[in-house]
Amino acid sequence: MNFIPKNPNFKANILNHLEKQYFMHHIQFDLTDIEAGKVTGSLKMEAKHLQQFGYLHGGVTATVADLVMGFAAFSLVSENEGTVTSDLKVSYLRPALGDTIEAVGYVIKQGNLLYFCEADIFAIDNGVRTLVARGYSTMCAVKIG
Repeated sequence: MNFIPKNPNFKANILNHLEKQYFMHHIQFDLTDIEAGKVTGSLKMEAKHLQQFGYLHGGVTATVADLVMGFAAFSLVSENEGTVTSDLKVSYLRPALGDTIEAVGYVIKQGNLLYFCEADIFAIDNGVRTLVARGYSTMCAVKIG
């Protein structure tokens, strides 16, 4: 879908807010593409991200889903607004094995206050991209200041 952001400088606004995303930096998740209503990010899988049998930890999967959906919604709000997660669901489809995780979050319905979002989480192993989880969220716009 083509969305019109309420803030024409949404990319610069997101890049400014990325500096304050300490947890995102801690897990080494980076945004790789920012569009109005759609955000993509990636994570190089390391031992600290894994649980038993070398699978990506479910908490990391949920976190990257929440991040890309939140930033997708954030790309559409006014300059004096932010977004918070009011509902989050992640469906795990298969264990995530590979060297990289890619998360694509997008807004599926934009309202005045609520933004309904989805995310696709892929594991990339030797160049093969496999869908491993789907995320669903409701993001709520909040006034800043």
